[in-house]
Amino acid sequence: MIYQDSSKPTEERVEHLLGLMTIEEKVGQLIQPFGWQTYQHSDGEVVLTDAFRAQVKNGGVGSLYGVLRADPWTGVTLESGLSPREGAEAVNAIQRYAIEQSRLSIPILIGEECSHGHMAIGATVFPVPLSIGSTWNVELYREMCRAVARETRSQGGAVTYSPVLDVVRDPRWGRTEECFGEDPYLISEFAVASVEGLQGERLDSEDSVVATLKHFVAYGSSEGGRNAGPVHMGLRELLEVDMLPFKKAVEAGAVSIMPAYNEIDGIPCTVNTELLESILRMEWGFDGMLITDCGAIDMLASGHDTAEDGMDAAVRAISAGIDMEMSGEMFGRYLLEAVRQNKLDPAVLDQAVRRVLTLKFKLGLFEQPYANPDKAAKVIGSEEHIKLARQTASEAIILLKNEENTLPLSKSTGKIAVIGPNADQGYNQLGDYTSPQPRSKVVTVLQGISNHLQNDPERLLYAPGCQIKGDSKEGFEYALTCAEQADTVVMVVGGSSARDFGEGSIDLKTGASKVTEHSWSDMECGEGIDRMTLELAGVQLELIQEIHRLGKPVVIVYINGRPIAEPWVDDHAHAILEAWYPGQEGGNAIADILFGEVNPSGRLTISIPKHVGQLPVYYNGKRSRGKRYLEADSQPRYPFGYGLSYTEFSYSNLTITADTMTPKGTVSVSIELTNTGQVEGSEVVQLYITDVVSTVTRPAKELKDFCKVALQPGETRSVEFTISTQQLECIGIDYKPVVEEGLFRIHVGRNVNDTLYTDLMVKEVL
Repeated sequence: MIYQDSSKPTEERVEHLLGLMTIEEKVGQLIQPFGWQTYQHSDGEVVLTDAFRAQVKNGGVGSLYGVLRADPWTGVTLESGLSPREGAEAVNAIQRYAIEQSRLSIPILIGEECSHGHMAIGATVFPVPLSIGSTWNVELYREMCRAVARETRSQGGAVTYSPVLDVVRDPRWGRTEECFGEDPYLISEFAVASVEGLQGERLDSEDSVVATLKHFVAYGSSEGGRNAGPVHMGLRELLEVDMLPFKKAVEAGAVSIMPAYNEIDGIPCTVNTELLESILRMEWGFDGMLITDCGAIDMLASGHDTAEDGMDAAVRAISAGIDMEMSGEMFGRYLLEAVRQNKLDPAVLDQAVRRVLTLKFKLGLFEQPYANPDKAAKVIGSEEHIKLARQTASEAIILLKNEENTLPLSKSTGKIAVIGPNADQGYNQLGDYTSPQPRSKVVTVLQGISNHLQNDPERLLYAPGCQIKGDSKEGFEYALTCAEQADTVVMVVGGSSARDFGEGSIDLKTGASKVTEHSWSDMECGEGIDRMTLELAGVQLELIQEIHRLGKPVVIVYINGRPIAEPWVDDHAHAILEAWYPGQEGGNAIADILFGEVNPSGRLTISIPKHVGQLPVYYNGKRSRGKRYLEADSQPRYPFGYGLSYTEFSYSNLTITADTMTPKGTVSVSIELTNTGQVEGSEVVQLYITDVVSTVTRPAKELKDFCKVALQPGETRSVEFTISTQQLECIGIDYKPVVEEGLFRIHVGRNVNDTLYTDLMVKEVL
């Protein structure tokens, strides 16, 4: 058969196979049922369900979602879930049945969640994307993506639903943790690294998976920070800001995209032909697969109310360019009948099937559909990947305050009290989209500090003090008793995106875990968990204030998924670390920073406001948006790009190779960076551009380049950036990219509010 001949061109194989398929088989290729429902696992044996077997024989299954996903939503636990080896064997059983028991032997596309590690039992849990962005280390992230791809493909996963390329505009949004930050240029750099890291040089490699860009588009700009809410945005801002990371990722070779739940100017993204066809496919040249988010088609009829019923919704979606439906409910229920009733053009159905089959051929699934259980057992959760998780977390942690050099702490003297609800709760530092974890796998802050103190019980005290949420203060007394005995207090507070993994809660009086009749969830962030405020939840602030009254040095460690606005803490804490959700090695990484084993080099990729009433407070808003409120100015507490170090860096001698250039020319800008302190450190040098006068309104500053530079004490290095069309262009009056003539200001420095600058004149004729 031609389609089974790997020597034939992919297009020829696809067309041959498409010509052999029945309508039922074509529809089957466009549906993606939930993978964990295809088998039962007990006593180490995997048995395929009768429903799945019947589905394979009655038209087939194009893809499966989350075969290996484990979490409270799937109901898959550590006890019922699959080990790395078992997961690969289960995927092989599924593929074998689909290939051997279907008429055309078409392999199944296995899609998995991998936002910050494969969401399967045993996989390495890396820091969340908001934390990854804070590293400002694109190469490190590319390496991390290669590790995630190796782990996922070794178990048979061929597609991942990452990266999330949403630009955060309101951090009350619960999915802020899944994003890299608020700046489109920075997100674009990580987007390209993600595609290159996940997909590798060849999709059919045993170490590569398909990157699915999501959520297309403007999902991070929802009304009121409410998940999947309406987006009120003009086309120019859409092109300039939210679509830029997707465009760069498409240019890097991404072959799968997921449209967003939200509507833009009244049109749901799932059926927005201007976005999906005119811009994405025709203008950008994207020829890959479009897959919906779970339930997005149903929302058209029950939510957006732009479709009369399920049939109408399904037809509208596939006609707008959707190729596959996650969950498969609507496509599976209505597409066959829609063709029979002449409501759906068979050519539209064929086009969607063509794209799905093309992706399977590119992945090499027809030649090698099976996973490698031996490799899965070896690479998943390997020491190499754990080390990488620790390095990533260490580079992401941001030092926000360090009064009187409170940090680093001494390893040799003094007692340390570790207090707070996130001090020893492993799940609270992992973030959303995380699988169940054995207690031994996650290093908490308490464990990390204990490791650095060589497990000396005489120097370490611990009390949880309170929960993340709730108003109970029964743990205050014990926490105060511990703090009174200490020389320094490390308070680990913040938030949690931990879903209910059935672990019970903690005894606030002793810190011990306890199982209760009703499980307790501290979740205040994550998908679907949007907030009205950015304050600490529960009684955490009161606990901090009570501890502070003792007069001991207080170090605050935030573990959380969105910015925290607590002016009292900013004013009174002696030192503050922002760790976001740092992953399974977070405790070790935080302790590395606390004791000076690692010099903090993380920098903010999202502005932290003084008060929620300042929102929106992202740095690159328009110059016309005003400077202050009656009560306060509009500046954030901590600006974009901000972060301190245990050493000092000085910037000097900013030079430009020419002060005039043409719109298509290039110039170089350089600055000398010196480590003027006493220890080695890394600085993130940031380049911003101001278009001084423009035809359309522009932000005061826009990030256009950056690099992370490591320097020894006393070392000076020249850092150079190239200024070209890419850095200077904007979306012009006709909605096309343009570099306008006029004056540009080039800023280089340590954060958006602390830069040196020089001027550049752009002229058509020099």
